[in-house]
Amino acid sequence: MSTLEEAFVRGDDAALKQVYDAHARLVYSYSRRSLNDERAKEVTQDVFVSAWKGRDKFNPARGSLPAWLMGITKNRLIDNVRAEQRHSSRRAASEPVDVGVEAETERIGDRMLVADALKTLPDRAQMVIKLAYFEGLSHQQITEKTDLPLGTVKSDIRRGLASIRRLVEVIDE
Repeated sequence: MSTLEEAFVRGDDAALKQVYDAHARLVYSYSRRSLNDERAKEVTQDVFVSAWKGRDKFNPARGSLPAWLMGITKNRLIDNVRAEQRHSSRRAASEPVDVGVEAETERIGDRMLVADALKTLPDRAQMVIKLAYFEGLSHQQITEKTDLPLGTVKSDIRRGLASIRRLVEVIDE
């Protein structure tokens, strides 16, 4: 557990501010994809209040702090959208339509977590992973394009993906 995470779990107010400053934009951006601006701000605030109240439940062995926050965000978004659907269906006196809110919310959250985790990798690892997964190049094509040895390309991809996996992995409680 990092020093910041330890301070956060202990209840250090300064650590809460640092965690908020570091991750509020990610939480808000994720929320904004499903909600209007005002509701996204409310969900963002609710996520950090919930995280602060439940900080003793954070376990770095189960996932990174941003992944834990995104898990809380996903649950708040699902609750928020479902409540709005119930409210709308009462107003319209019709059956609520299942729009796959949970699956779509999770998919967007996963993409945002991966993008955020990708930014933490060294530049070369970012480049080869983007070439492999976003441009669809083979390992050999990457070596030709970058003049890197084949073993380096394979190692960078393997280590980079392992690092991303550690950063975004969240085990549902």
